[in-house]
Amino acid sequence: MQALPVNVNVPVPVDESPVREPDRDLDRDRDRDRDPRWPLLSSLALSRFGVRSFRPGQRELLAAVLAGRDALGILPTGGGKSLTYQLPSLVLGGPVVVVSPLIALMKDQCDHLDEADIDAAELDSTLTASEERDTEREIRAGEHPLIYVTPERLRTDACLRMLRARGVKLLAIDEAHCVSAWGHDFRPAYMAIAKAAEALGRPPILALTATATSETAADIVRALGLRAPLVVRTSVVRPNLAFHVERTVNEMAKRVALLRLFDDEPGPGIVYTATVKKADELYRWTAASRLPVARYHGRMSAADRERSRAHFMDGTVRVMIATKAFGMGIDKPDTRFVVHYQVPDSIESYAQEAGRAGRDGRSARCVLLYRLEDKSVQTFFIARKYATRGEIAKVVGAAGRAGGAGGADLRGIALETGVSVKRVDAILGCLARLGTGAAGVDACGAIATEYERRRTRDAERLAAMLHYAQSTQCRRVAVAEYFGEAGSARCGRCDACGAAQAGGRLSLSKRAEAGPEG
Repeated sequence: MQALPVNVNVPVPVDESPVREPDRDLDRDRDRDRDPRWPLLSSLALSRFGVRSFRPGQRELLAAVLAGRDALGILPTGGGKSLTYQLPSLVLGGPVVVVSPLIALMKDQCDHLDEADIDAAELDSTLTASEERDTEREIRAGEHPLIYVTPERLRTDACLRMLRARGVKLLAIDEAHCVSAWGHDFRPAYMAIAKAAEALGRPPILALTATATSETAADIVRALGLRAPLVVRTSVVRPNLAFHVERTVNEMAKRVALLRLFDDEPGPGIVYTATVKKADELYRWTAASRLPVARYHGRMSAADRERSRAHFMDGTVRVMIATKAFGMGIDKPDTRFVVHYQVPDSIESYAQEAGRAGRDGRSARCVLLYRLEDKSVQTFFIARKYATRGEIAKVVGAAGRAGGAGGADLRGIALETGVSVKRVDAILGCLARLGTGAAGVDACGAIATEYERRRTRDAERLAAMLHYAQSTQCRRVAVAEYFGEAGSARCGRCDACGAAQAGGRLSLSKRAEAGPEG
């Protein structure tokens, strides 16, 4: 039987705090930890990362890593999750393998590590044959304390053999919510991580995410096979963020509100749209007003996306108009606002994307320009998100002819069936979980039933997002309660709190005039 996790809820100060708000000093409680590596760890934290004090939750997770214990950390976007595996990699005496869902995220972290004089290797599909040979040779020679891999690469036999030979000291799972079939960002390849961990000799596992309800957290523990993990959860909403919902009656009202925000907030910001079409349209309209602006979405070339990202990060442009493709790994600490021009698919997505504002600890604004009609976009996406019964039958049949899900070739089945590689991967993942006894009609029915459950869950998440937008409850309290945080105090800074104080709903411009304390 799987041992039960131990939960630790770490309180976060409710007042606004400066950069790197202290949870406790690095050297404090050293006797309690009784690990001789803590003094070295604190010295390295300062010399390599410039960190003088830990943020809420970091120390507890670091202690679990040093003790060789499985852990799940649920810390907000910008809460310092990466430090909990990057810092231990310098003292564990063997490599830390980090599973990351995005190549861009891996490259961004490796760039930062290079600045900290820490050698990190990347194993992903962008490497040339010679680069891959050189990287593998360096890994075998023990030159890299940190090794970043995509989940797809981790499940290959060659990669597992090489890493096992090195002796992995910690397996860190970034964006761990991707492993949950009930999460908002499910990634089929993450389902193979538990099996890969066993092939690596089952090192301790550190799973990290910014957004997980209690249901998703339990699914992460189960899917990754965590053993009696320490579960550390801090507040999902950082205290320096002010949330606001602006109800808009039409497109022109949205644009007026957006221009008003650009005037109110002179710093850099991100405007999220739900579709590529809206991102392009809004980009052209904003650029015509001579505002320094860039755009980012999945239909742009890789070179154009990188150019846009670089221009936003270095301050060449002030505003990024983007879909959710401009997502995980985007770390511009001085981002002063994040606007959602259309309603997102869930509170999980909203909290994660809004959390890209104010990572420097200074006040920042998170604004949703809400129009009820926008829900039709997300409803359309939910309807088309999962494979049809016909597609499931084609893939299951092709997998059966290939000898089962384990030996099936993704691209080969995609070509044979006409089903996208992404959907083939998801269907095979479901088939693998059903086990070797599942076949034919029974397997197709079971997968279709699971997809219907997921579709229902997606609809429930969207309904919760719409309820948030229409509610008069304090925005911070509403988000905190959604993630299971009880007893959160009203923030006194959002539109709902301001309206309650003023005896009515405040518009975005009136909220700006009222100031940060309403």
